[in-house]
Amino acid sequence: MPETLSCAVHQPNLFPRLSTLGKLVRADVWVVLDDVQFNARDYQHRARLAAPADPEAQRWLTVPVHRPRGRDSRIGELLLADPAGTHRTVSRLVRQYYGRCAHWPETGELVEEVLAALALNERPAVVAEVSVRAMLHRLGWRGAVVRSSDLPSREGRSQRLADLTAAVGAGTYLCGPGGAKYLSEGPFLERGLQVRYPPPPPLTRERGMRTASALWAFAQRGAAGVRDALAVDCVPAR
Repeated sequence: MPETLSCAVHQPNLFPRLSTLGKLVRADVWVVLDDVQFNARDYQHRARLAAPADPEAQRWLTVPVHRPRGRDSRIGELLLADPAGTHRTVSRLVRQYYGRCAHWPETGELVEEVLAALALNERPAVVAEVSVRAMLHRLGWRGAVVRSSDLPSREGRSQRLADLTAAVGAGTYLCGPGGAKYLSEGPFLERGLQVRYPPPPPLTRERGMRTASALWAFAQRGAAGVRDALAVDCVPAR
């Protein structure tokens, strides 16, 4: 890969937020961070569904998980605790929220991809990754996806991110607002890598949109509207 490629490193999130999509859609490569410790308080196995008429009215959609090694379990090690029950809940709840929206047909199609992964009893990390891929695909993104568990890297947050960026042949690391709070650019500079801080999409400043799943935007605006809201040219096919 040319050194001009950009890379984003992010955990697999279930039906991700717009801020997450806004970062990933700008990257040539998404490194799925699947071998870090699972955080039950994060978005790795759950999403906030926002009501169509009032985005601030939100509820959690959660995929129950089993941690084979307790609190030490890595994201990629998790198992579905109730595949059949989760399939029913996701199907019912998402349709209940967005089934009457103008762009439900295309939104329902991406949800069906996630339901298919649940039906196959895939690991929660895979289910979440499928949800991200489904959204990115409808935005026209054609970048590459690799998993951190398949790449060499050192310990330490910033060192690891720099190693993963270099491992996929990228020359630029895209850092979101959350990562900017702890990131040290030193390990990147040592490798001759650049760090960029793309701003969150303007839509995330509207009420409820910072925490809501992008499903709301897809159902209300359609993929074309979400693409416009992210205000970015998608990565071409390679």
